[in-house]
Amino acid sequence: MKYLVSGGAGFIGSNITKKLVEKGESVRVLDNFSTGNIDNLQAVINDIEIVDGDIRDFWVVKKAVEGIDYILHQAALPSVPRSVENPLTSNVVNVDGTLHLLEAAKSAGVKKMVMASSSSVYGDAEELPKHEGMRPSPLSPYAVTKLTNEYYLKVYWELYKFPTVALRYFNIFGPQQDPNSAYAAVFPKFIEAFLRGKQPTVFGDGEQSRDFTYIDNCVQANLLAATNDDICGDYFNVGCNGQFTLNETLDILREIIGCDIEAVYEDERAGDIKHSYASIDKLAKFGYEPEVEFKEGVRRTVEYYRKQLGL
Repeated sequence: MKYLVSGGAGFIGSNITKKLVEKGESVRVLDNFSTGNIDNLQAVINDIEIVDGDIRDFWVVKKAVEGIDYILHQAALPSVPRSVENPLTSNVVNVDGTLHLLEAAKSAGVKKMVMASSSSVYGDAEELPKHEGMRPSPLSPYAVTKLTNEYYLKVYWELYKFPTVALRYFNIFGPQQDPNSAYAAVFPKFIEAFLRGKQPTVFGDGEQSRDFTYIDNCVQANLLAATNDDICGDYFNVGCNGQFTLNETLDILREIIGCDIEAVYEDERAGDIKHSYASIDKLAKFGYEPEVEFKEGVRRTVEYYRKQLGL
């Protein structure tokens, strides 16, 4: 089978690409390298096809989907804070780009498109764990774009019978996340700070909680969603069914790294969610079971950055 991984040079996309190559699949990567990094693909660079292009360009997308069986759509302009600062660009990239892929894929006879959605669509609902039966309540432009994309996927399935799946990611972390981006996730920032002997910054009181999900579990969910014909026309949580506060996470990192550095606490950021905790029962019915639990994922991630930074 031939896969197109949009955003394949990014953190999640590159990990998916490497797993597909490992499984002997044919892979084409579509990325404009605005947030992705070609270095993430060096291990498989000779085994894949790369299209340097932007999902905002329909004709680039149309060419990229030719001959493709499955699309794993990871390309997006990530980050809640970035979308708060610039909602127009987030909308154009995330919504228009997804619609371009849907339309091109439908016309090209692609078997299925799996899209990266986000737990942010739930907003700050008090009910925990968050399950797919809850009413979405997005708090940021980024979350709105992901929810809009889910509606588009549903319409393409129900109206055109083009197979689609949306996966609502819960705080994916692991090797190859960029700690240097202004919009980097907490894990690479926390780890790099501790390894360099610096104080990490926490926005808020640190009691906000997350269902941190190691990257291997996310890759597993994508491949399952693509290849299981019974998973279609719907959306699913991808998490670990766990809950850790940022303060607890810092303590675990201190223990693994071997430091006692305190964090710096600053004001909460607009659009941030207080608690996020996933029910994974819906996808579990199709065989999804997290392969790597939280603390083991943390250990693997610390080891990766320790090697990368030479510390």
